[in-house]
Amino acid sequence: METKIYQRQDISEAAAALRAGKLVAFPTETVYGLGAVINNEASVHQVYAAKGRPSDNPLIVHVCSPEMVWQYAQPNALAAELMEKFWPGPLTIILPLQPGKLLAAVTGGLDTCAFRMPNNAATLELIKETGLPIVGPSANTSSKPSPTLAEHVYHDLNGKITGVLDDGPTQIGLESTVIDLSVTPAAILRPGYLTAADLEPILGKVDTEQHHVAANEVPKAPGMKYKHYAPNAQVLIVKPEQDFTAAVVETLQHYPKKFGVLAFDQQLEKLPQDERLDQYSLGVDVSTGGHRLFAGLRDYDLQPEIKLILAAGVPEVDLGIAYMNRLKKSAGGKFYTAGMDLRDEI
Repeated sequence: METKIYQRQDISEAAAALRAGKLVAFPTETVYGLGAVINNEASVHQVYAAKGRPSDNPLIVHVCSPEMVWQYAQPNALAAELMEKFWPGPLTIILPLQPGKLLAAVTGGLDTCAFRMPNNAATLELIKETGLPIVGPSANTSSKPSPTLAEHVYHDLNGKITGVLDDGPTQIGLESTVIDLSVTPAAILRPGYLTAADLEPILGKVDTEQHHVAANEVPKAPGMKYKHYAPNAQVLIVKPEQDFTAAVVETLQHYPKKFGVLAFDQQLEKLPQDERLDQYSLGVDVSTGGHRLFAGLRDYDLQPEIKLILAAGVPEVDLGIAYMNRLKKSAGGKFYTAGMDLRDEI
């Protein structure tokens, strides 16, 4: 099966495929998602199979209006306020469910579910045309960097899904903030473009501690339990307080092979010219860095000779919290240190 690339004029065809139980990837302002209608258990299981994703990882349900949420979730005044202010947008809200309204395959067997209304006109039209909410984990092979282009989806899932609705590059590039309203105080389970400071005028103080999930526990949100965002090469994070140029120069001295560098423009300008150094720009600041991070990691997956990537860290404040959350997961928590033995990365 060849995966079809749908354009805006093909939305009716894509919606018909979803209603027929097929899988269709779709764009959002954050990353591309992998869609299936929520009431078809076989289709939902196909999402897990296509991604190679563990089935205890719950799926985010994408809607085209707040009213669609209340067909499944219990009424919640704070959620309604958040929807009014931030939807459509990069905010996923976890809510207690009405009994028996959603398949266990969607929720991971939990009595809560995560809902989101993406800020993408093509996808909102797709959901409306389909007539049902659609599940939407990131449209990539599980554990790999999330896709920010239709081409990324095609690379990972060609032959495994029916189609991809192409609406160009995503605008934000990091997945949505996940806020859990089933607990008190509300808790951010996955940092994203919207920060605690954005949400607290409505919610009051929110819990921002990193939540760890036990081996036998079902996570409430994606990305909490399993390895995520990892390219084929080993990523080493250079902390923001470290001298990035010195880290690169030392690596050139001790690492004999070609390696990648993910860094900001002002850092790249200071690097020496060397044929073993492959540079990828994260732009001018953490905002552009968040947008380009996954694309940069994927770019190095297209260069199999590169087994090592040095990536620029940023202070963990505001959007930097989400950026570093994804970067640390892609690196498996590994940081560059001066004088480290790089033989394990060769």
